[in-house]
Amino acid sequence: MVSQKAPALVRRSSAARALNLIGDRWTLLTLYAAFMGVTRFDGFVAMTGVARSLLTDRLKRLETGGVLERRLYQDRPPRYEYRLTPMGRDLYDSALVLLGWEMRWRLDPECPSHRIVHTPCGQPLRPVLACKACGEAVKVRDITLLPGPGAGLEPAPPARHSRRASSDDVGGAALHPMLERSVEVLGDRWTAHLLAAAFYGKQRFKDLQDELKVASNILTDRLERLVARGMLERVLYQERPERWEYRLTKEGRDLFPLVAALMAWGDRWLAGDEGSPEILTHSCGARLEPVVTCGACGERADLGSTRIEDPPP
Repeated sequence: MVSQKAPALVRRSSAARALNLIGDRWTLLTLYAAFMGVTRFDGFVAMTGVARSLLTDRLKRLETGGVLERRLYQDRPPRYEYRLTPMGRDLYDSALVLLGWEMRWRLDPECPSHRIVHTPCGQPLRPVLACKACGEAVKVRDITLLPGPGAGLEPAPPARHSRRASSDDVGGAALHPMLERSVEVLGDRWTAHLLAAAFYGKQRFKDLQDELKVASNILTDRLERLVARGMLERVLYQERPERWEYRLTKEGRDLFPLVAALMAWGDRWLAGDEGSPEILTHSCGARLEPVVTCGACGERADLGSTRIEDPPP
């Protein structure tokens, strides 16, 4: 009798669980369209250019995961639309935090998502992830991480039997370069998990591999890509033989609010009865409860208080 290999175990993390659900190029594009108000199949195809078979698969995944719900809008023949559930709408915080990171490093007024206006104050939205208790912006240096009641190990998610997606797979018009950059960072499972591991303090190849349970060739490829994109820097720590470690750059560290937002979302929707695997404490002394605020007025920003401004003539 052939014994089955025991599954690799990885650290329980609400952020990792969130990424396992949405951290895929086509899933992110589908969510982007949903946040832009698209609800029908042909509308998703038109906005994202995704192949119809891929879209069918991603819509089903999001429906199964509880992010979208399918509603009948026509009886003969039956036609359905896809609406964000409360769980799906709650992801808007993470989308705004990613948008804020884009704007700080690559602001482009021609990008549609960079023309979001905070309706209550009428000012262009510059999203800020803040601590609900004290109102201060969330920065990685101000956070302490401790194990939560749901801490421990769990089986690593199964490998996806598909190659790494690229912009060449898009069948329609190319996305704006800023959207492409964000999708590339967050829309590849190993790239996103690698960045998350870097925030745990993992810097050396073996430590990253032990944390992620990833093949050496995949890890090498993603490290090279993140170095090329300025998210990580390669630093020599031993000369004979040469040994390198990979440290987050300033731009890379500035992505931490996204990790915190995804962790909070995962705690709310994916933690289950065991509770949060990790607890973040802010420097003010309160357990971090992150909220997205408008950089202009300091008030809450959410799906109901934002709109896209028309482009200049």
